[in-house]
Amino acid sequence: MWPQGCRFPTPGEGPASHHPTLPVCLSPDPLSQLPAPRHPRMRLHNAEQVLSWQPVVLNGSARPVLYRVQFRYTASNWSEVTPESTGVNCTQITATECDFTAPGLSKGFRMDFNVALRLRAELGDLHSAWVTMPWFQHYLNVTVGPPKNIRLTPGGGSLIISFSPPFDVDSADASFCYYVHYWEKAGTQQVKGPFKSNLILLNDLKPFRVYCLRVEARLLWKENIRRRGQFSNISCYETTADDSTKLQQIILISVGTFSLLLVLAGACFFLVLKYGGLIKYWFHAPPSIPAQIEEYLKDPAEPILEALDKNSSPKDDAWDSVSIISVPGKEREDVL
Repeated sequence: MWPQGCRFPTPGEGPASHHPTLPVCLSPDPLSQLPAPRHPRMRLHNAEQVLSWQPVVLNGSARPVLYRVQFRYTASNWSEVTPESTGVNCTQITATECDFTAPGLSKGFRMDFNVALRLRAELGDLHSAWVTMPWFQHYLNVTVGPPKNIRLTPGGGSLIISFSPPFDVDSADASFCYYVHYWEKAGTQQVKGPFKSNLILLNDLKPFRVYCLRVEARLLWKENIRRRGQFSNISCYETTADDSTKLQQIILISVGTFSLLLVLAGACFFLVLKYGGLIKYWFHAPPSIPAQIEEYLKDPAEPILEALDKNSSPKDDAWDSVSIISVPGKEREDVL
């Protein structure tokens, strides 16, 4: 059996000295056709539109393999992905992905358009076969992520939830609605929704209880097409007192304070009755030393009678004088 790629020459083929019974062996060129990129994948997550694939590996080639991506809409021809057509360049690139929503460059294809993509590998004048991706429509095929920037504010027997939508949509074509899954810790899960607003009040909750919740966004398109989104992370918060609970607290505090005052007053009255003499003894002023004896104790050499006489108050020896200015007639004789 002859090696693969060998055949017998046709009459007149080859040099005249060539033996007519020997086959002509043609060496196949290993780079005559490049292998196509494998496992292409289109990522549609929130507003992202990214095409990626596995690289083509060639043995014995020092030059890098390049890739070319083309796109088309339903009623159009294939076009190159260039900055002029899409805002990004995916023509003869070495990267193994094409990001149609690259930050600052492009917002990607319109989310309500049907789009098809294809790509191939290139090396000089050689290229692979085209690999064509299935048609996609962003609103129809997107993976909707959870709401972003979730904030919870505990209220009186309630929770106030605010958040941002998973991504921006054209309000004329699509919108979001939201569902809140919540439960008391170790309790049964409940669901409220749909809500059109991204500011939600969960009321009728028990005060001073820990509630856990997660939020889900759903994309509404053409009124009958819904894309369910992913759940947000679980958040747990404790509710505060509601108005009725606050009133009950005020009443309980007032009654408790009044009762405590009554108990204290009764206890004081009982102590006074039972230990009145002891209390009077505790609060009685201690006896003091007279000033004269205190002065004598300062100078014991001085006779005590002189010290007492010297320090006695002159007011103690003062006499009041009575003068009769005039007593007329018989009254004067009576007085004398």
